[in-house]
Amino acid sequence: MKKQIILITLIMPMLSNAAEKAFPPTPPGKIEIKIIPKQHLLIAQQPENYFTANNALFGKLFRYIRTHNIPMTTPVKAEMNPGKMGFYVNKANHQKQLPSTATIQPIIEPAYTVLSMGKRGSYTQKNFQEIHHKLAQHLATLPEWQPAGEAYAVYWDGPYIPNFAKHAEIHIPIQPTP
Repeated sequence: MKKQIILITLIMPMLSNAAEKAFPPTPPGKIEIKIIPKQHLLIAQQPENYFTANNALFGKLFRYIRTHNIPMTTPVKAEMNPGKMGFYVNKANHQKQLPSTATIQPIIEPAYTVLSMGKRGSYTQKNFQEIHHKLAQHLATLPEWQPAGEAYAVYWDGPYIPNFAKHAEIHIPIQPTP
């Protein structure tokens, strides 16, 4: 068992570097302010909370990128209420005309600023709420910034990575306080 964990730990960085990254990750345990650059995303939505049926959202997005020959990128964006999952479109496909469907909407998000905290562990509602709470407390100590939107998660690793080794971030969009 120890050999398997060591092997997974050694292979994990190679697997996570295989896809184009939409922006640099925030390391686990670190809180930082960063700018998320203008992005092209493919969005799937459901009326329920994200954690109710996230695999259904992933499946819809995965079928769409496979049908339209779009490579997988990291991370995946997850908004909570209503549940939304977004795949970032790699730069080489930004000019491609991607059609809207009954389940997928291509969008372009302008650049924005977030307060971000990285976390190692499973992609659960409990972990999301824990980090969101820490970020909200930290934001309260920054009088020059105020919230500019709802918190969301970004998930960096696929299902082949063990839960203890997965990397997530929680973002709170922020703007300067007037």
